[in-house]
Amino acid sequence: MRERQPEKASARPDSRFRAAIANALASGASLDQMTLRLTLRDASLLARDRMTPVEDIGYRDGVMHFLGVKVEAGGVPTSTLDIAAPEQSQEA
Repeated sequence: MRERQPEKASARPDSRFRAAIANALASGASLDQMTLRLTLRDASLLARDRMTPVEDIGYRDGVMHFLGVKVEAGGVPTSTLDIAAPEQSQEA
């Protein structure tokens, strides 16, 4: 019988997405344009991470936010930070 190998520990969701959000903001994206789509595992790890300051996670209208970015948990195979294109005003 083969022994099951432990899964490799990946970087904490906090550190991975904190840097991605900072880069997106530096590139000119706004918080409203970003959505953090997390696997259920990453969402749970982020919410329970004792290293993440309490001020960095908030809930508004029942929706989790990390550093002001809306979090959608589940329904994705890999966690990603999605950045929508800025809305352009239409002039007549």
